[in-house]
Amino acid sequence: MRGIFHRLFSRKTTFQSPPAGYLNPYSTLGELDLYLITEGRHEKLWKALGAHVRRDETGALIGTSFALWAPNARKVSLICDKNFWDKKSNPMIPLGSNGLWEIFIAEIGPGEKYKFAVQGRDGRWVDHADPLARQTEVPPHTASVVNESSYLWSDIEWINKRASFQPWRSPISIYEVHLGSWRPGLGYREIATQLAAYVKEQGFTHVEFLPVTEHPYSPSWGYQVTSYFAPTSRFGNPDEFRFLVDHLHAEGIGILLDWVPAHFPKDEWALARFDGTALYEHEDPRLGEHPDWGTYIFNFGRNEVRNFLVASALYWLDEFHIDGLRVDAVASMLYLDYSRKEGEWVANEFGGRENLAAVRFLQEATATAYKQFPGIMMIAEESTAWGGVTKPTSDNGLGFGFKWNMGWMHDTLEYLRHEPIHRMYHHNEITFSILYAWSENFLLPLSHDEVVHGKGALVNKFPGDRWQKVATLRALYGYMWAHPGKKLLFMGSEFAQNDEWRESQSLDWHLTQYDEHKGVQKVVADLNNFYQKTPSLWQRDITQDGFQWLVGDDGSGNTLAFARWSEAGKPLISVTNFSPVPHESYQLPLPAPGDWYELINTDDLKYGGSGVTNSMLKVISGEVRGHSQSTIMRLPPLGTVWLTLR
Repeated sequence: MRGIFHRLFSRKTTFQSPPAGYLNPYSTLGELDLYLITEGRHEKLWKALGAHVRRDETGALIGTSFALWAPNARKVSLICDKNFWDKKSNPMIPLGSNGLWEIFIAEIGPGEKYKFAVQGRDGRWVDHADPLARQTEVPPHTASVVNESSYLWSDIEWINKRASFQPWRSPISIYEVHLGSWRPGLGYREIATQLAAYVKEQGFTHVEFLPVTEHPYSPSWGYQVTSYFAPTSRFGNPDEFRFLVDHLHAEGIGILLDWVPAHFPKDEWALARFDGTALYEHEDPRLGEHPDWGTYIFNFGRNEVRNFLVASALYWLDEFHIDGLRVDAVASMLYLDYSRKEGEWVANEFGGRENLAAVRFLQEATATAYKQFPGIMMIAEESTAWGGVTKPTSDNGLGFGFKWNMGWMHDTLEYLRHEPIHRMYHHNEITFSILYAWSENFLLPLSHDEVVHGKGALVNKFPGDRWQKVATLRALYGYMWAHPGKKLLFMGSEFAQNDEWRESQSLDWHLTQYDEHKGVQKVVADLNNFYQKTPSLWQRDITQDGFQWLVGDDGSGNTLAFARWSEAGKPLISVTNFSPVPHESYQLPLPAPGDWYELINTDDLKYGGSGVTNSMLKVISGEVRGHSQSTIMRLPPLGTVWLTLR
């Protein structure tokens, strides 16, 4: 601390005193705050900027302090209901040369709507929402709302237990949810009770919400963020969102959030050209505009912008007890030429295509999050072969805990799109993922991206009649849950939703009254249940010694089999027949002697299958595919079987 203040006061031009005669006893900005903001190191930025209610020792309301970063603004005023949105009534005070402005207004308290009227360098006035707003109006209205939390958490046991959680060697099964269409019309509190009950019934360990950060355009699904510190007001206030998290924790369910630091929309009232200049974005469109999404790209090299984003990540982990963040569109951040043609991008200082500022930002975000909140998960949606996504930052990696395995998702679905008779020519598509399975810490997604934009529902991607489609889906889940890597499934896919997902419509819950859909629901629930109870499937997820091929080359039979091993040396076998005909006498090599039996069979009658199952399997001595014992078993059509030792 002494060193910080030495550097602070030895700097010649960093700070200037406020204008003579100005005194704000309720300021949120001390000298250390000013220093940390300028350096881009204020990890609790939300406590310094934004709106903060002030009360006396009795709890009586005094007023609200407001603070803002707008370094190139000529003037800034606080406009709100109280002053009838008149920018002349409450001009804000600049705090020297660091671009910070502040004001205290008496008698304003929680629930007050407000904005900042900012006069840019060009003299034009624009009314902006607060970048650090912790609550907003319900869209399409765009004002910020003064917020004060009174929520009392009850999840201390969960948080303490999480501190020693090791996700890489634990069962992780994620249910991906879009709040607006899971069951429309519910608020955060109603969602909490209904979602918790359903997720427990289905056996998922975590829920991942598509972005809940405030966004004006619902069809963006939350990916066009305008308020990085505010949960969307569509479903209630921030304390009601806290209740949602708290309740899920009480039911033993972890919470992950989609977080979108890659880009932001061009809405004039939000972050775009905030002080009349390219403040949060780059001035050069080759660096500052995203060609695919019509959005701005953050200037990751600017201290204050990097600080804003890192603080946003920490805010959700701190203030809302979130258990991890899935960082969206990481690939678009890493490459300067992402979706750009020759001549449309600017090389880095070394002449390369890597966005070095974005790399440093991601490293800072992951390292800081893990340091402050042990046991959380930082997950990258990264779709390229960038090396070291899950490598520690100390080894020059990006520092994520997990990476979405987009290659696995693409190759597996591509293989299953082929007619079974042609799958033998594409067997490498279903086995290729094992060649790189331990190059990163992977999470296997079957996400929302695969059931939108004309791609159709998951169950309808496969050839054959209706029975074959549903059977293929069940077999896919059995194969996926046994494959190395953590699991993620988008809502609706757990009961074989027929129609493509639309954010404006409810899931087709009525389908769950029909046997074929109930069968898929049940197989997902049973897979989750057995998965959590079977250390072989997750203890050695990130090491190659936890996996062993038994049958990897049976392309003509559309069949593959492998063993997964626990740290205690206990195996589980997964066998999948992606052919629509049963293999009645299939010789399967066994990794160990003993009494083998079916733990799960996706072709079981109770799941809507044809009932091709096995009782106790007889062990046969003699070498088969390099193993000293084998068994003869029935492989169901379009089915996955898990075998375990008694």
